[in-house]
Amino acid sequence: MEPEKIFFEIHSNLPREGPGNAASSIKALEALTDLPPSPRILDVGCGPGEQTLLLAEKTGGRVVAVDTHDPFLEVLKEKADRVGLGDQIQTENQSMSELRFPDGSFDLIWSEGAIYVMGFEEGLKAWKPLLAPGGYLAVTHISWFDENPPDEPRKFWEEAYPAIRTVEENLAILTRLGYTEVAHFPLPEAAWWDEYYNPMEQRITELREKYRNDSGALSVLSGEYREIELFRKYSDCYGYAFFVMRKAD
Repeated sequence: MEPEKIFFEIHSNLPREGPGNAASSIKALEALTDLPPSPRILDVGCGPGEQTLLLAEKTGGRVVAVDTHDPFLEVLKEKADRVGLGDQIQTENQSMSELRFPDGSFDLIWSEGAIYVMGFEEGLKAWKPLLAPGGYLAVTHISWFDENPPDEPRKFWEEAYPAIRTVEENLAILTRLGYTEVAHFPLPEAAWWDEYYNPMEQRITELREKYRNDSGALSVLSGEYREIELFRKYSDCYGYAFFVMRKAD
């Protein structure tokens, strides 16, 4: 079994494809005090789109949701139609590194748990031209909460995502790139467990039985489970933070 296929079998039909919850998204939205009526919104790396639905509902705006995995986009379309938000949400298969929109197209760019694919600095730099003057950008990103984390999580993340930085370092990056900080806060542990790690852990248990004779599949499953166990032990020294900012120039 190919590792990529196992990965998507682990992640298919989970409530979310990364840490997050409605309360955190709403808290970030509430910081956007000057968002225009019916804003133009881009949701980058939308996954199955729980936050996309919330953005459309809470702002009354039109949301363009992009991802490169068509099954996620289909799930989002079905959910949007089911709850009466289909007219506000447009899905497109686009790479976050090659977004095909004119400069100044959006009042708000939103990305939960996806900017790591490009890197924090690279994503903020690439997406900035797409914002209208004074437009907002809100992302969640893996960050150190402890400047001197223990060896086990430090070694794991140096291998999994070498660009991980502290919250303070990320704030310095966004300022250097011409954004003004509006708000930042850590996601609560519940945002990891309730709609992400708990259902994923159950899925891994089921797949370990299904692939009990497939060493390659079991290796992928063990890697995913290791990440869950690491957070269980070290959630005080790293996690996701919400970074809410505004285009300053």
